[in-house]
Amino acid sequence: MAIADDIRNNSSSTFGAAWTTRDGATVPEPKDLKLSNDAVCFEQATILYADLDGSTDLVASKKWQFSGEVYKTFLYAASRLIRNRGGSIVSYDGDRVMGTFISSSQCNDAVSCALELNFAVKSIVQAELNKRWTTDFKIRHIVGIDTSEIRAARTGVRGDNDIVWIGNAANLAAKLTSLHADRPTYITKRVYDRLNNPLKYGPNGENMWQKWQWPQHSNDEIWSTTYWRSI
Repeated sequence: MAIADDIRNNSSSTFGAAWTTRDGATVPEPKDLKLSNDAVCFEQATILYADLDGSTDLVASKKWQFSGEVYKTFLYAASRLIRNRGGSIVSYDGDRVMGTFISSSQCNDAVSCALELNFAVKSIVQAELNKRWTTDFKIRHIVGIDTSEIRAARTGVRGDNDIVWIGNAANLAAKLTSLHADRPTYITKRVYDRLNNPLKYGPNGENMWQKWQWPQHSNDEIWSTTYWRSI
């Protein structure tokens, strides 16, 4: 059968076909879902994207070995901290990683992870880089976090497929990582409103977060911070 026929048949069988859905208690793996219209539903899930800033310039201007070590150490730190806070790593995409949190404290868990990553990058990973390389390069990153209702579905072809996460949080958390890395943690109002006070206020009672309007998304209210949490 021609490739065009394969694509036509897949489109014909997918569009308008009934979906089977079920509530999720754990983050699924691809094998837990069918390739047909099958979805796991989460009334609320919190999505965290951690992105290495400036990677295009990094690989264009530095030795590939140096660039590779920056990628590897950043993604290791982010992934280790996502898991440590109870999140599940659901995707790697070049220089970024996506984590999903579904616990009752999911927004606080995700934000704690982001603040810990800010500490890890600046105080641990950068320090080790400086020991091994003579360079003025500074690792910069951005974390975006949002929370919403989410559906997980399986996509791809047999033998080579993965899960797609369908919902506002997955889209907006990713888009937040396109903002300025001078403030490495960005969250939506939905996340901010769910934070406990220790994640809102600093040691002197000051608000750790600055409120912004997001012109790239209908001037929605978002919040950012430069604070970190030691690990």
